[in-house]
This record gives sequence, structure tokens and C-alpha cells, in this order.
Amino acid sequence: MPELPEIETVKRIIEPQIIGLTIKDIIVNRPEVVAYPNADIFIKALQNQVIKGVKRRGKFLTILLESGDLVTVHLRMTGCLLFTPPDYETEKHTHIILRMDSGWELRFVDVRRFGRFWYLRCGEEDTVTGIRNLGKEPFDRDFSAQYLADRLGNRKKPVKECLMDQKVIAGIGNIYADEILFKSCISPRRPANTLTEQEWKTLAEEIPKQLKYFIEKNRMTPEEYLTEGGKNYRNTPYLRVYGKSGKSCPRCGEMLCRCVIGGRGSVYCPICQN
Repeated sequence: MPELPEIETVKRIIEPQIIGLTIKDIIVNRPEVVAYPNADIFIKALQNQVIKGVKRRGKFLTILLESGDLVTVHLRMTGCLLFTPPDYETEKHTHIILRMDSGWELRFVDVRRFGRFWYLRCGEEDTVTGIRNLGKEPFDRDFSAQYLADRLGNRKKPVKECLMDQKVIAGIGNIYADEILFKSCISPRRPANTLTEQEWKTLAEEIPKQLKYFIEKNRMTPEEYLTEGGKNYRNTPYLRVYGKSGKSCPRCGEMLCRCVIGGRGSVYCPICQN
């Protein structure tokens, strides 16, 4: 599933290309992809709307319209957004197409069909997307060791599982939880209530630092992004532990181990992470 660095990459690539464009036509090939209100209203409401910008919140993207209306997207497991010329080959699993007045198209492609769209009128309370339940952004000014300790310090669950709690920290998933904990020298299996004050401080520093690092490694041009079909995983070569069970620890050389935490595979160094 795309996590915060991937979603931020999509935002930075797509937003400059669609700002100021008018949506002239909407095609919905899979009505169930529109979670709210429904595909028919979605199509009618977006007609002739002008795009003002795009913002990210956790793993969500929201297209801002000049009317004040909002279109929120969650890519889930395999979804991606592509901004294409009209003659660009349409991929098999293209479920939504927004045709712009420029002739180009914003396409939503999703093999697994788990991704969802929500449309909200200007001023409408958001009770449907789940965004209002998200915790702090890792880049918020008040994201701190104290915040983490207050929210997680009494939990007996493994610290990795806690870092992926979207109600506490928005945007961290399985990949970057492994990477953050490796850089912090903390075992993913450690109960959160065993972490020291210094370890919470280390996590508060490493969480935004590591996410920024992988956002930077994901950097690419719109042309490169389109050529790669929106599979923006350029930072994969820079992952230190995720997916590398059985390989040598890049810090000490010990063999990396794998365990299952919260139903998710986790990789860590048994020597460096304690």
C-alpha cells in the first residue's frame, strides 16, 4: 500500500499539472469506486468545476475545487493517479477518468479495486472519509516525544503496531515503520510501554526525518512518473531492512530477522534493535 512518501510524491507530481484546469467530462467505469455520495451525483457535480489545488492528509489526497467542493481519494493497495494526454493508452483497470479542458485526462487506475473517491459539497461536514479521525502529521510543529509518549506510552502492544495507528500518526505503514525503528535502534516487537524517554525522543526525531528522506529519494519528473505507470517506488533501493529478511544488517552485518506483528511481516536486526 502506498504510504506517506508515495502519496506526497503523487501530490507533488499531479498538483502542478492540474491546477486551474476545468473538468469537462467525467467517466466512471466502476460505480463502486465512488464511495460517497454515488457515481451519478459525482458525475453531475464535477461537471465544469475548476481545480484549485491538491492537499495530502496522511494517506489521503484531496482535490480542492474553486467552488469550495472537495474530492478526496484513497489509493489503498494498488491505486494510482495518472495525468495523461488523451491518446495515451488506457490501462485495463482504469475506473475513473476526468477529462480536462486542456484535452488531458486525470485517470484513476486500480487493479485490486479497493481505492475510493468521496465528493463533498462546500461546507459539508466530512463524516465519510475518515480523515477527521487521523492523528498528527509527522511534520506538524507540535509532533513531539511528549505527544508520542502521551498517546502510546501506556500501551502494551508492540511499538511497530502503535506507529501504524493512523489515529495517532497519519501516514506510516508497514514499510516505513520498519525503516524508522531500524534507524532508531528499537525492536519492532518491544511493547510501547517499555520505551524510555530518550527512545521516544529518538522516534520523534527519526519519524519526520526518515519520511522526508524517502520523499526526496522518490523525486521524479512527471514524464518519468507517467512512463512508470504511477508506480513511484524509486526509493526501494534505499530501504535498509524492509523486505530484506535473511540479508546482512547494513549497520552490524548480522542476519536480519523476520517476524509477524499485527498480522504484518516485520524485518529487524536482532543485534542493533533491542
